[in-house]
Amino acid sequence: MVTLIIGKKGSGKTKKLINLANDAVNASNGNVVVIEKGSKLTYDVTHKARLIDAEQYAISGYDAFFGFLSGLCAGNYDLTDVLVDSTLKIGGSDLTAFAAFVEKVNTLAAKSETKFTFLVSADAKDLPESLDAVSVRI
Repeated sequence: MVTLIIGKKGSGKTKKLINLANDAVNASNGNVVVIEKGSKLTYDVTHKARLIDAEQYAISGYDAFFGFLSGLCAGNYDLTDVLVDSTLKIGGSDLTAFAAFVEKVNTLAAKSETKFTFLVSADAKDLPESLDAVSVRI
């Protein structure tokens, strides 16, 4: 399952992600991964979640990002939740490419039985209509 948390900068998306990550750790019988650009969440997300700085892996574009997520799922059979902060900064600002990426991740989520949550700093009306089914607006 893929969930998008959409809102403009400063609307509380990251705070919601932190709460979701900490709740997921408490509810999960497996592993929870939080991906961010930089290392600003180090002290906010519980140490029981795996915190990954996307900059360390030189992810550039949505194809590379999808490959990275696929590798996480392939290498960790008990991965239950993946939460991503700053999605458009990691993959790029092309919203059409982002919509195609979400479609591929939705298939990956079903095959790997993993929940994916992406934070999107954008106005909801600017996103392609195909994303309406997976989005949550802040």
